[in-house]
Amino acid sequence: MKSRLTIAVLGLWIVGSTALQADPAVVAGYTFIKALGGIEEYRLDSNGLSVLIAPDHSAPVVTFEVTYRVGSRNEVTGTTGATHILEHMMFKGSENYSDAKGNSIKQYLERVGAQFNASTSVDRTNYFATLGREDLEGYVAIEADRMHRLLLRDSDRQPEMTVVRNEYERSKNNPESQLIEEIRATAFEALPIHHPTLGWLSDIEHVSTSKLREFYETFYWPNNSTVTVAGDVEPAAVLALIRKYYSGYPHSPAPIPDIYTQEPAQSGPRRVTVTKPGELGTVVIAHKLPNARDPDQPAVELMDAVLSSGKSSRLYHALVDSGLALSADADSQLYRDASLHLLFAELAPGATHEQIEQLLLAELEKVRTGGVTAAELSRVKQQYVAADAYRRDGTSAIASELNEWIAIGDWTMYVTFPQQISAVTAADIQRVARKYFDHSQSTTGWFVPQTVAGERAP
Repeated sequence: MKSRLTIAVLGLWIVGSTALQADPAVVAGYTFIKALGGIEEYRLDSNGLSVLIAPDHSAPVVTFEVTYRVGSRNEVTGTTGATHILEHMMFKGSENYSDAKGNSIKQYLERVGAQFNASTSVDRTNYFATLGREDLEGYVAIEADRMHRLLLRDSDRQPEMTVVRNEYERSKNNPESQLIEEIRATAFEALPIHHPTLGWLSDIEHVSTSKLREFYETFYWPNNSTVTVAGDVEPAAVLALIRKYYSGYPHSPAPIPDIYTQEPAQSGPRRVTVTKPGELGTVVIAHKLPNARDPDQPAVELMDAVLSSGKSSRLYHALVDSGLALSADADSQLYRDASLHLLFAELAPGATHEQIEQLLLAELEKVRTGGVTAAELSRVKQQYVAADAYRRDGTSAIASELNEWIAIGDWTMYVTFPQQISAVTAADIQRVARKYFDHSQSTTGWFVPQTVAGERAP
């Protein structure tokens, strides 16, 4: 059930602030902002577009990604799911590139053998492709065109709505997914994390094309987006290419709407139960955390590793080795405004929800009262380094990880988070456990399977 940010660094050559950094490119029309760990940030002066460049000449490929700082957090009742539907509509053609013209984004990228996709989350929407460096300009041209010239036709929305509705229904058929969705909706009362990223079904079915266009014209602007280019490129040349296709678009005519809502204090523990046909019961205990940029997050990351990373972890010993659970995990969903921590266990046959819930709480309480050992801390730090080295492989991985840090508001944490991890102490882990994991601030969810006849499964 891993759903938090996957933290990676850009390669051995970028770890730490002492990494060699080339002189920034000097290209007319740009302001150099900063550089860290081999990544350079520029701003296109004409419209505020942010550009990150991460040169990697190990292979003649490049990943080009556009991250729009708009996600389900920007939706309200009536438009929930609009970000995701709009993501689908972005593949239906723009003024200069469409199926009818024979040059649509899918036609072009399939012809050049690119790997491409898009995704929507709470804090962002991203569009990306990995392709040969010689094919980059064609993709940049199409990507830029659909930033401001999307067709957005009602004839496209109707069939695409059906596709999105099918996604929604599949998510509802997944008990774990539905349980997490209802836990989020229960834990967060005010913040828009409350509603699912896919939206509520009635909004998916009834949102109008005009509403989608209003959403598009509010958030799809250069100053609300970041272009990331990772791969076999020269900074000056790729900056000139981006300027060629993006500089004609203006800055948004009005400020991009921001979120100022704050989550009120929780007045006591909350509970939710999902009961539907299924085979295995599940227990999830959730606690709210600060936003993803908070300096306490590295300590929480390592606390989770002590609890659930590998067969030597505490949850594995207490729940899986004992035969009471088939799996157990500790994880965080990190967001721009606030985050949600999850303790999770999938019941083995014969185990009860009450039994598993108490064991999860007991393991959490052991960290609160007794902390973690020096040996545990050393082990999980070594595991982090090893996993990090594996995750940083390839230009698409580079762009993907940068995309998530852009979304939560600070791309430089892509470089600095591993440094913060290395500095975490055992005392830090016990401190954050005491600070955030009070049972009175929890939201507990159970998935209780039923038989087809409607009775509880034994």
